[in-house]
Amino acid sequence: MNALAPTLRRWLAGERIGPLPPRNQAAPPPALSFEFFPPKTEALEEQLWACIKRLAPLAPRFVSVTYGAGGSTHERTHATVSRLARETSLVPAAHLTCVGATREEVDDAARAYWAAGVRHIVALRGDAPAGSASTPHPGGYAYASDLVAGLRRVADFEISVAAYPETHPAAPSPAADLDNLKRKLDQGATRAITQYFFDTSTYLRFLDRALAAGITAPIVPGIMPVSNYGQAVRFSAMCGTSVPAWLGHLFEGTENAPEIRRIVASIVAAEQVRTLQANGVDEFHFYTLNRPDLTFAIAHILGVRPQA
Repeated sequence: MNALAPTLRRWLAGERIGPLPPRNQAAPPPALSFEFFPPKTEALEEQLWACIKRLAPLAPRFVSVTYGAGGSTHERTHATVSRLARETSLVPAAHLTCVGATREEVDDAARAYWAAGVRHIVALRGDAPAGSASTPHPGGYAYASDLVAGLRRVADFEISVAAYPETHPAAPSPAADLDNLKRKLDQGATRAITQYFFDTSTYLRFLDRALAAGITAPIVPGIMPVSNYGQAVRFSAMCGTSVPAWLGHLFEGTENAPEIRRIVASIVAAEQVRTLQANGVDEFHFYTLNRPDLTFAIAHILGVRPQA
């Protein structure tokens, strides 16, 4: 005991971090939504629908389907979302971008979604195709805020928009990026969904800044379980998400150990969500990457059970 005494004194003198609150079995589980991307091949289409079939019993609030750069997956996105509306009980949300398209083309796409029974749009400016500049189309919507206003004229959509806790890479400053988010919400967006992040404090500080800027709409945290660490690092570099050193340490030595990777990924994402819940957040948007098992396992940890 004497040998340990100096260590114990240092430990006891340090900052104390309280535990997460105990689970309340009577409390309702968190609200979840899931994001998929449209398939490019028949094999990937089978993978997508297997993913949807696996996650559908969790009764998500909605499921969204992404749109490629420059609208490159418009037809596949529309086909996937329309099939979701037609063949499942899920509430589909279609991503819709305005880069590289005229107002008429975007409005026509929105009307086609409405005719297919789709009532929820994720409105984004969108990225230009690789090698092209992200400049507004001369006859198009220049920004996502303009797109939101245009959608409001087309039909009474529920509209989600993007938010960036670590600031959009193209924004001149964090303040300007927050102003842009406020414009999108002021034009009639229902909620914001964030880019994924790994440090929970990043999101919580962003919420404080948003509230100080007069934003009161829900800002739903985007959660991406890390199934492939190297891929996550590369993608994060493109979208401006910080990858903390502790995350890299957790995945060290797991390159040839897929089961350990899955366990680590589940623990990291579940801990992140539980911490957010302890801070009053109770709705989460999962980027599934069309791989259902990690998301399903995390939902189970959070108390979300398949519905009969």
